[in-house]
Amino acid sequence: MEINPAVTFKHDRSIMYAKRPKVLIVGAGLAGLTLGMLLHKADIPFEIYERAAEIKPLGSAMYFNCTTANLFKQCGIYEEFLALGKYVSAIKMCNENRELEFSVDFEGHDELYGANGYIVSRPQIYDLLLRQIPKERVHLGKKVLSMDQGGNGVLIRFSDKSEAEGDILVGADGAYSAVRQGLPPLVGQTRPLSPEEFPDLAIKNSQFRNFIATDKMYTWSTATTVQNTVCWGAILFLDEETSKDNDAFRNSEWGPEAAAAMCEQVKDFPIISGGDKILTLQDLIDRSPKELISKVMLEEKVFKTWYDCRTVLIGDACHKFNPAGGVGAANAMHDAIALANRINGLPFHPIAEEIEDAFKAYQEERIDWVEKAFENSKAFRTMAGQSVSSKATRYIVKNMPAWVVRKFERRQFTNRPQAAFLPAAEDKGTIKTAPQPSLSIKAPEETEPSKTTQVV
Repeated sequence: MEINPAVTFKHDRSIMYAKRPKVLIVGAGLAGLTLGMLLHKADIPFEIYERAAEIKPLGSAMYFNCTTANLFKQCGIYEEFLALGKYVSAIKMCNENRELEFSVDFEGHDELYGANGYIVSRPQIYDLLLRQIPKERVHLGKKVLSMDQGGNGVLIRFSDKSEAEGDILVGADGAYSAVRQGLPPLVGQTRPLSPEEFPDLAIKNSQFRNFIATDKMYTWSTATTVQNTVCWGAILFLDEETSKDNDAFRNSEWGPEAAAAMCEQVKDFPIISGGDKILTLQDLIDRSPKELISKVMLEEKVFKTWYDCRTVLIGDACHKFNPAGGVGAANAMHDAIALANRINGLPFHPIAEEIEDAFKAYQEERIDWVEKAFENSKAFRTMAGQSVSSKATRYIVKNMPAWVVRKFERRQFTNRPQAAFLPAAEDKGTIKTAPQPSLSIKAPEETEPSKTTQVV
């Protein structure tokens, strides 16, 4: 492929066949799969390239609510999602003495915002999205070595000496990006347990508990799932010195190899099972398959540059949230919706300038929401810490009037985006959804029979 933008090229759409841009997605995480699912439904050609040689069922609990419900409904997977998830009525903030300090309640969200929130394990939601994409479109063992882009397209080269050509390159590989400084979470999921082993599992609603340490730079959590597993995690808060100790843990895949040492550090942390049993994280570690325990370094940052020419970023590749905030996956999906709408609206045979304009509009549509989510995520992180500001934040949240809570919720829950090219999902929330600029964008139409020609 000739990608040099200086090459003389007469771009006359009147003599070209109606060709949608081909999209190359690097990264088969939640962001990449969501975008692939949407492009598939829009009948836009795409391929997904994942550097891992196999799909690993890693990760812990994830929280999805009204902000993604419309997407799932439009794609025809909402009922299946509900079957996989467990309703969350509150996040319970507990101390090391296994006492409840206060709750962050979510009651009434179905009426206010059109849908409730649910806990679902990451492997379950990942598999649900993966099943929406033709198997032949997902390519494993494809580690990107280099890429070129220009006026005529993009070209990426892989470590196995293969290449791929397309019109648009989407970086959705944020989970593997180089890390500067961050919070190394340890996450895991038990095998299916009985209520005798973990009594909280007998409760209809998901029991989502966060534990605040007295004198440790850790916070940890547990959540029950509809599959009768317990998702758990522990987050180490780094300061300047401890960050240096973790410098070697960079650019690594989620996996059990890096987790053993951290398991040893957190094994005695107390948890609440819902019954008389006095359990610690060690009890959950012992009941978790080793391949489902992993450690990953994350950083908190919203990057300023999301696109260049024919290349654009989504998800963790352009914004990284603290996992304590529970908004990372939803915002990656929101990115995919906005970007899919913009790509779907591109003319046939788009030139580089038209593509870059679409990417600019995509970032402008998303940036305010991302920055709001980033601030909310930081607030949750602060609330879970041990600093003076953390204690003050917990006191404020504990004593906050209900009307103030609702005001903060609206900053996040009025963002309920939809795909412009799919039948609209009925939004039943009494609090209306915020305006979505890309929702009005339409796909190009072929006004007359196309004429195929060979361009030299």
